[in-house]
Amino acid sequence: MTQLTLEKTLLAQRIYLVLAALFICSLVVSNLIFQKFFSWDFFGIYTFEISVGILPYPITFLITDIISEVYGKKKANQVVTAGIFASFFSLLIVYLANSVPATEWSPVSNELFSTVFGATAVAVFASMMAYLLAQYIDIQIFHFWKRVTKGKHLWIRNNFSTFLSQFVDTFTVLFLLCSFGKIDWKLFSGLLLSGFLFKVLVAAFDTPFLYASVFF
Repeated sequence: MTQLTLEKTLLAQRIYLVLAALFICSLVVSNLIFQKFFSWDFFGIYTFEISVGILPYPITFLITDIISEVYGKKKANQVVTAGIFASFFSLLIVYLANSVPATEWSPVSNELFSTVFGATAVAVFASMMAYLLAQYIDIQIFHFWKRVTKGKHLWIRNNFSTFLSQFVDTFTVLFLLCSFGKIDWKLFSGLLLSGFLFKVLVAAFDTPFLYASVFF
């Protein structure tokens, strides 16, 4: 192996580690902050009502598409698996933190901490079920379209795989959260539409970043 080839290999490994770290961080954070909801008026066309937990989530699909395209299907699946372990490990930490009693002078009381993080276990479970299904669907469809297009038209496999997987993800996580009583069923359809449209919008805008990452 020449020095130049070795340097390129090491650079590729470093970039892969950075992408994996961003992926895992985005996934874990989205599970911790999901209980806050906000509305966003999109130029008067549509008003989104979504959880702040959705904000970092599209990044995970962009990263798996980048890894799938550059490093291959196996590496993408490895990152997905690592994300699962990281999420459940974060759940363990939150559970332990919620179990120990707060001191009298603690700025955050037991009640406040439990209100913010008490639903994390359900959120992680719902998110993981949706995440597992959606991410593996995303990777499978991405490589299916890569074979069909013979490696051409990156935007097709990026958007087609992301659109379907994002719908599966949004539907599954909301269905489970409503089933466990964390969200009222009357909000289901509105949150499903807003969440899916928001993710589709982000996916459409992230295509140039995917091209830039691949050709870099």
